[in-house]
This record gives sequence, C-alpha cells and structure tokens, in this order.
Amino acid sequence: MIDTNNFFLGVMLFFVLGIVVVLFLHFRQQENLSAEQAAASSSAKAAEQREKQAFIKKVAPEAVQLHKTYSVLPSVTIAQAILESNWGKSTLSAKYNNLFGVKGSDPANTQEMTTQEYVNGEWQTVTARFRVYASYEASILDHAQLFVRGTTWNPQQYQHFLAAKDYQAAAQALETDGYATDPAYAKKIIALVEAYSLDQYDK
Repeated sequence: MIDTNNFFLGVMLFFVLGIVVVLFLHFRQQENLSAEQAAASSSAKAAEQREKQAFIKKVAPEAVQLHKTYSVLPSVTIAQAILESNWGKSTLSAKYNNLFGVKGSDPANTQEMTTQEYVNGEWQTVTARFRVYASYEASILDHAQLFVRGTTWNPQQYQHFLAAKDYQAAAQALETDGYATDPAYAKKIIALVEAYSLDQYDK
C-alpha cells in the first residue's frame, strides 16, 4: 500500500525543486542580459566619446590658428561649434559646413532653413537663410571675422567679447554684446569648455 502522505510530499518537493531551478536559471539569464547590456552601453559611450574628441580635433587647429589674428579664444570657438552644430551632426553643419548658424541674405551662398530662436521670452520656430561654406575652416574664419567687423549697425558690437582674457569672461560677453538669444548661452559655453578641457587650446 502506497503511503499517500509521503507520495504527495515527494511530489510537492519535486515541484518546489523545479520552481527553484527555473527561478535560478531565470535570474542567471537576467544577469547575463544585464552584463551584455552594460557592455553594449559602455561600448556605445566609448564610441560617442571618440566621435566627440574627433570633432574637437577637427575644429581646434583652425580656431588656434585664427586666434593669433583675430583674438577670438579657441576654447570659446570650439565650444560654440559644439553647441550650435550639435557636434557637427546638425543638418546645417553636416550639409553646408555652417558650424555657428551664421545667417545671410544672398541666395547664391545661403540656404533657407527653419531654426529655434528665443523671442519675447519663449522658443519659437523661425525660417531664415543661412550661409553655405565650402569647409569647416571657412565657417570658422567667417565666425572670427564676424566678431572683428561687428554688425552693419554697430561695428563695435563685440568689443567686450574681443577684450575678454579668459573663456568665462568671453562667454558672458557673448550675452552682453547680444550675440545669442538663448538666455543660458554663456552657461552652456562655459560648461562645454570645462567638460572637455577646451581652455588647453587658449595657452
């Protein structure tokens, strides 16, 4: 005669053991997936950092060279290029080599596009014509010359920016001299300079 108590106890132990094994395998699988995801994330971050450093190295030489002639701090030029072109990924920079969102009026050397501008206390989408350049170097040169020649209505508009001796003062002067509409522009430039040690190019 079968001892039903022992039989059911054995069945229960079998099922419990089965559940334990399944749970163990499940958690092991999750651990492996987490490790794979972490490795993939780390690899993606490393690739992103390489791309960013490649962009910096691409624009830095021209920024350093032009500093001798135009007194525009390379660190600020590079930070502006990063911020305004999204590391060279914006359509304007990728297709037309316009790193700084420089506008123009001549249809022969401009392209009409939409952009976000801070107007009357809020961000708005506006349509404007932007300069088209043959290369990054041409864009950086025009950027430096803009500060020196000023605007058509005020040739001395960027005098505080050109007089700045360090990137903090230069970034603040961009707001003071009316370069950008973004009220947080100076903070963003300073943050980029410090995050990527761009002031090394000012020495």
